[in-house]
Amino acid sequence: MIRVIITDIEGTTSSISFVHEVLFPYAREHLAGFIREREQEDPAVREQLDEVAGVSGCDRDDVEGLIQVLEQWIDEDRKETALKTLQGLLWEQGYQRGAFDGHVYPDAAEYLRFWHDRGLRLYVYSSGSVKAQKLIFGFSSEGDLTPYFSGYFDTNVGGKKEPSSYQAILGELGVEPSTVLFLSDVEDELRAAESVGLKTCWLIRDGDLPGTTSRPVARDFREVDAKLLKR
Repeated sequence: MIRVIITDIEGTTSSISFVHEVLFPYAREHLAGFIREREQEDPAVREQLDEVAGVSGCDRDDVEGLIQVLEQWIDEDRKETALKTLQGLLWEQGYQRGAFDGHVYPDAAEYLRFWHDRGLRLYVYSSGSVKAQKLIFGFSSEGDLTPYFSGYFDTNVGGKKEPSSYQAILGELGVEPSTVLFLSDVEDELRAAESVGLKTCWLIRDGDLPGTTSRPVARDFREVDAKLLKR
């Protein structure tokens, strides 16, 4: 019986276009000014710039060079933890200033509430930082959804296509793999989760459905509930 649901964000609870057409451009436009303004006084920013310097080999004292590295990573959609953390700090500013609301599909919001009220434990696992995850759900178009989640995981636990990441999550949750359902729109992530015993469902919100697949497929959370969670 499913007792825990772990969900991806982009393409699963939220539209890919929101991330790529709203969040990423906002970060690309404002990141340089944000770092120049905050790098002297904000320990969290300084810590991430230390990490950027270590990963890239750029001189830590060359702030403009570090900014160029970060902007290149944004353009390449790199999954670097330091970039994701800085983006989360920057997006927090954007949410608080009312520049945008976090996009969440209405069906996702409805069933997150429903599953929580049914007693299921809900978690997020996304390549975006934990801060960014809390922001998209806390400032969402469907209201504050953070009370429905029991926890959040990002790339600090490992890459989403690595089986070891899901094993680490199971260790933190202290549950049997067969009681956990992972939702994602990326098949390689689902394969990694399945390799350590998790149940999965492939969210395909747009486009053609696969002709055959070894796992359940759903268009939205309503179908997930109907196919996998009806008692």
